[in-house]
Amino acid sequence: MDGRSGAYKMAADDPACRTAPVAGGAIVTPVAERAVTREPIGVLLVEDDEGDARLVEDELAERLPLAKIARSRSLKDALTALGPEIDCVLLDLGLPDTSGLDAVAQLRARGPGTPLIVLTGLDDQAAGVAAVEAGAQDYLVKGRVDGEQLARSIHYAIGRRRAEEAERELLLAEAQAREVGRLEKGLAPSLSVEDPAIWVASCYRAGRSRALLGGDFFDLVQTEDGLLHALVGDVCGHGPDEAAIGVSLRVAWRALALAGNEPQVTLRTMQRVFEHERHVQGLFATLCTIEIDPRGDDATVIRAGHPAPMLIDGSSTAALCQAIGDGAVGINRGSWAPERVTLPQGWTILLYTDGIIEGRVDGGVQRLGEEAFRRLVAERIASRPDWRERPAALLDELIAEAERLNGGALSDDVAMLLVGARERSDGAGPAR
Repeated sequence: MDGRSGAYKMAADDPACRTAPVAGGAIVTPVAERAVTREPIGVLLVEDDEGDARLVEDELAERLPLAKIARSRSLKDALTALGPEIDCVLLDLGLPDTSGLDAVAQLRARGPGTPLIVLTGLDDQAAGVAAVEAGAQDYLVKGRVDGEQLARSIHYAIGRRRAEEAERELLLAEAQAREVGRLEKGLAPSLSVEDPAIWVASCYRAGRSRALLGGDFFDLVQTEDGLLHALVGDVCGHGPDEAAIGVSLRVAWRALALAGNEPQVTLRTMQRVFEHERHVQGLFATLCTIEIDPRGDDATVIRAGHPAPMLIDGSSTAALCQAIGDGAVGINRGSWAPERVTLPQGWTILLYTDGIIEGRVDGGVQRLGEEAFRRLVAERIASRPDWRERPAALLDELIAEAERLNGGALSDDVAMLLVGARERSDGAGPAR
């Protein structure tokens, strides 16, 4: 380094000294000079020439008084000194233990997120351009930059790197959001029933306090023989792995139901699917399936460790079935006993996962529970006799009320499926 000149100059004396474009079209604009020079910055100066190093340190001491400058005289020392406390590296390419762009490559490999500015001689600007192409944020030509430009170049390099990291994080968040969206669609498919005597509404709400998608799922199909088949389930745990297992269980159930399998056979097959798909031992899933014959107004219910569905008859609510139910999928040995129930005219059945009933009450330790939830539903439908005209709104209101009682967003996912028969006297019912 030519220390006799006592000055450095930006290699590119162009508008980049005022604004710097980064990936994605964003512009990094410097703040006022006082704000730039007062920002705490950790700088690693990699320079073996004592005179040149002293000039850089003096310039930065004046222009970046809060900067902490670490000095390395070789690439080996620089690789050791590089750490999270270093915000920017000033690298002289003429080090005793390396040559060419090897130092750039090794420092980028050791600290890929740390901005790097290369120092070159007057006759070696091509090396500076090559260094930028190799991953450096900028290059400075020795003897052609003053202290203010040196400090500004450091500030720009840090700003560009932060903008690039912010953009990468944004792209990652968008990709994760798309993945969550695909999983949610797999867990909560769009439902369509061709039978005009049947209506259906559904609701899926991911637990927001943990910001993780869980494994709650539901589905409903009608087979060629006119039977309705409804499902709601919950894979224990929260996260994409549990959600993926929930999707696989729902898809397997739909295929088996459409193929006309008996409910017990379907559950046994789903247990085998679950055992193949789960990633840890001890993981389980609770399920409830209902097979409804709209012509005879009766239903067959199988519960695998899941809350009982709710029967809504007029303005009253009750548990659809009384049996305790068998063990969850993944725990049960493969035997589930069906329970047959009779449905009243104009029946409505609400299937739900336990996220809605495990919320707290008035901020205490008490859970809402099944019985209180049935009372809550009864209160809502009594206060709005026309709820069948907008059944999806009723589900939203139930979640909102549960969150109010909980004192905030529910920590667990909630899946609800509401299916009912239109009144036979006049055919009236809610629009789908």
